[in-house]
Amino acid sequence: MSAFEVACPDCGAILKVDPETRSVIGHKSAPRKRTFEDFEGAARALREQEERKESLFRQSMETERNKKDVMERRFAEAVKRAKDDPTTGKPLREFDLD
Repeated sequence: MSAFEVACPDCGAILKVDPETRSVIGHKSAPRKRTFEDFEGAARALREQEERKESLFRQSMETERNKKDVMERRFAEAVKRAKDDPTTGKPLREFDLD
């Protein structure tokens, strides 16, 4: 009997198997897949990634600029609610309830 070839389902390599000994006697690596077809595609993807990073940075900066205003509004609202619903007397402590 002659050796036969089998494609690996995981990596795509070609294995040469000896049917008598049932062992691999040869191996040919799978061809590497290219991430990009050409240099221009890689450069374009890199530019898009940089633009996305810049956009996220700008959004983060805008959020930080507005953070102070948002916190001041929240504080003013909390003060307003506290004035509208004042608690009477001292706050209760756990041992006061016994």
